[in-house]
Amino acid sequence: MWGALILLWILSCLLFVLFNTQRPDKFPPGPRPLPLFGNLLELNLLNPLNDLQRLSDQYGRVFSLFIGSRPAVVLSGVEAIKEALVTKAVDFAGRPQGLMVNHATKGKGVILADYGPGWREHRRFALMTLKNFGLGKESMEERILGEVSYVIAKLETFVGKTMSPQTMFHNASSNIICSVLFGARYEYDDEALKIFIKLYTENAKIANGPWAMIYDTFPLVRCLPLPFRKAFKNVDTAMEMSKNLINQHKKTRVPGQPRDFIDCYLDELDKRGEESTFEEEQLVMYILDLHFAATDTTSNTLLTAFLYLSTHPEIQERCYQEINEILNGKDKACFEDRHQMPYTQAVIHESQRLANTVPLSVFHCTTKDTELRGYHIPKGTLIIPNLTSALSEEGQWKCAQGFHPTNFLNEQGELEKPEAFMPFSVGPRMCLGEGLARMELFLILVTLLRHFKFGWPEDAGEPDYTPVFGVTLTPKPYRMTVSLRNTAQI
Repeated sequence: MWGALILLWILSCLLFVLFNTQRPDKFPPGPRPLPLFGNLLELNLLNPLNDLQRLSDQYGRVFSLFIGSRPAVVLSGVEAIKEALVTKAVDFAGRPQGLMVNHATKGKGVILADYGPGWREHRRFALMTLKNFGLGKESMEERILGEVSYVIAKLETFVGKTMSPQTMFHNASSNIICSVLFGARYEYDDEALKIFIKLYTENAKIANGPWAMIYDTFPLVRCLPLPFRKAFKNVDTAMEMSKNLINQHKKTRVPGQPRDFIDCYLDELDKRGEESTFEEEQLVMYILDLHFAATDTTSNTLLTAFLYLSTHPEIQERCYQEINEILNGKDKACFEDRHQMPYTQAVIHESQRLANTVPLSVFHCTTKDTELRGYHIPKGTLIIPNLTSALSEEGQWKCAQGFHPTNFLNEQGELEKPEAFMPFSVGPRMCLGEGLARMELFLILVTLLRHFKFGWPEDAGEPDYTPVFGVTLTPKPYRMTVSLRNTAQI
């Protein structure tokens, strides 16, 4: 009897799942889903980017697939992405809930928060506070250049040798945002800094990897001790570290005299009533969101830039000549110098294009029933903007494949940005740290190229430009040679 009941239950579940994997009326086309699995077997879960391109070629720029029984719409190419995220911005500004990343972060923070008044309040607050701390006693430029001095000191120890820049760029990027969030920097061998970066890099790989997909697809396995539990443990550890930083600030802060982002938020808590969306639990994840976003994306872009510069000496040399000419007689670069360095700016932009740091953006969802290109997309549908497809779209770039700074230069040698350049995404959910990232990339790259020459080791073999997939892409570990420029002013 029990066997028959179990069999009946399994059949009922299969029929339920099969029924729920039928495409709604006028939904975008896509491959036929299987019960339970949806279209997961069509994708390489270690890196689905090529499979998403193949499906786009087959079904169009707007197509659908099923993650288990959950329908998702994939947007490919610059026109489809901008039509959804810019032209119909509010309709596509939501964040999907109920995924592993939401459960791990307990629904807090600003990156994964759903669209609404609370998210808008917190985004405005972050933009205002980041701007204010760029104009305070120590400007953002000074914070960045101050951290670059530690990078220079580190690189000096490797002159005439080879070194891996992996940890160095993560440490530097982390310290710059730490100075804004926490009002402090860490020595590069500090255990707290090492732990933060380890937690972020591990979770960036887990969150878009096969175990997260399994968690999202099969709810029955969520209680099992499988590798996705590591992501939950990492978030708990990071949240505990965040709470400790907040508690330290409470003991030393002077209300109305903020030293950093945490103090500003605590001041805001003092002003607001009980009905406010501002709360201490929100602050815990808020600063982790900003810390992770400003650390992982910037460091991976720098790693990509120096990978290509070390293997393209002629491009590196042309950058150096332009930098040397513009900064002649100046102690240091400033962000305004970028307007006189079109080639160097083009190199940075091309590095961002190839770094493709957040290849599938952060997933969106529809905030209401809507239409896109004649298709009906119900409220709550998961939306995947394939930024990779825009950053490598044939016809949008002079040379879509390979490292070509000319993609960003017009016939007069002036900087120009093609419409398909969207490394920070587009629309109301685009990266709020874009301004800081652009300043960091310019000042760090210009300062380091002014002081050092970087090369590819003779015994390193052919460079492998294939990145490691995750929420953020990162270059495979590599080594580069370091030599001092004769004209360096240190």
